Amino acid sequence: MTPKTYFIGVLAVMATILAAANLIPEKQAEAAFSIKDNRYQLISAKSARGGEILYVIDNLTGQAAVMGWDNNTIVPLTVQPITELFR
Repeated sequence: MTPKTYFIGVLAVMATILAAANLIPEKQAEAAFSIKDNRYQLISAKSARGGEILYVIDNLTGQAAVMGWDNNTIVPLTVQPITELFR
């Protein structure tokens, strides 16, 4: 086997591996998740009006702050007791 044939074989194997890796679907990023600590809990979700919503809940006081995220801007929407928030 000549070096030229060996090099072509290596390139063919690498091309096959890259083509196969390109067919594997990527895992899509999802923003709906929850992080819970002793005092605070963070929950993100999609807004019905578009964009993303971040709920920041204080477990000790029962207050919840709602932040909207749209077009690279965070906008505070409301702060109220969690019992009033989901009525």
